[in-house]
Amino acid sequence: MIGRTLSILLTAGLSFAVTGTLTAQTSGATAQGTLETVRVHGASLEGNLEGDDPTRDVIVYLPPSYGSEPSRRYPVVYFLHGYGLTAQGFVNFVSLPGAADTAIANGAREMIVVLPDAYTIYSGSMYSNSPTTGDWESFIAGDLVEYIDGHYRTLPNRDSRGLAGHSMGGYGTVRVGMKRPDAFAALFAMSSCCLMNQAPSQERVEAQIAERGDAPAPNGGFANVLSAQAAAWAPNPDRAPRYFDWPYEDGEALRLVQAKWVTNSPLVMVDQYVPNLQRYKAIFLDVGDADGLSTTNVQLSESMTRLGIEHTFELYEGDHVNRVAARFVEDVLPFFSRELAFR
Repeated sequence: MIGRTLSILLTAGLSFAVTGTLTAQTSGATAQGTLETVRVHGASLEGNLEGDDPTRDVIVYLPPSYGSEPSRRYPVVYFLHGYGLTAQGFVNFVSLPGAADTAIANGAREMIVVLPDAYTIYSGSMYSNSPTTGDWESFIAGDLVEYIDGHYRTLPNRDSRGLAGHSMGGYGTVRVGMKRPDAFAALFAMSSCCLMNQAPSQERVEAQIAERGDAPAPNGGFANVLSAQAAAWAPNPDRAPRYFDWPYEDGEALRLVQAKWVTNSPLVMVDQYVPNLQRYKAIFLDVGDADGLSTTNVQLSESMTRLGIEHTFELYEGDHVNRVAARFVEDVLPFFSRELAFR
């Protein structure tokens, strides 16, 4: 049920990102930032068994003053997009660069925003560490940070770096944030998916195998979500050509494989990373009250409270996608304006 609900919600998110009309409007007087697309090689992604390109497209937002103040340095927010999207899809969704320009015009401070593309052969990396997908945790917190610090006028220290994301990107924010407090000082996880994972049912697995075997869905998207999660959380280098294990074999449940899905759940992991999470200057979690993922997001906030991890949690009026573009302008960038170091 959890997997089916997630698929429905995230499919709705993909559709909205492509066809929705919620945008951040800018006036003619608003100072304008610019977007650049660069290619960033990830040593951490080399040799991934899926065969995904380890050199990734990355979209970089440069604030209005970047070109006119050559001695100025800026904090950086790394933003992780959701499942089934590309970085460009999320840029279109929130209407960058206009959304960031509007936030700045409304009082947010100028910063660089970096959006890496995590679309893979199975439509999303889950921002996890797997020989099948590659080590996306180290790519985000290591390779990508090093490239941006080496090619842009950043403030190259953790106090001036933030990590954020929506849906699968919210999961990535929590997951990478738990493990890499050395890289980032503040986290903003929006409508995080996959906080409590269960292996898919035997019927769902058998239906997918009957439909196309081990091949990715020809049209990509959410038809690949089970394969994406299995590749990230149950890799098996000896299981060519898919290089992951299904949680059933010959009609029998494989308990170890099923357990791997559960143990990649932040609600299970959070107790192990209390000292790391306590190092953050600020953590913000949010979710819409009509989002099917609200229960697990509330539970994550409750777990953090129980464990003494300071954070802010907001259950706002909305669903999985209808407030994301507005909240990016009104909440995400102002949050990092407050919490990151600007010198």
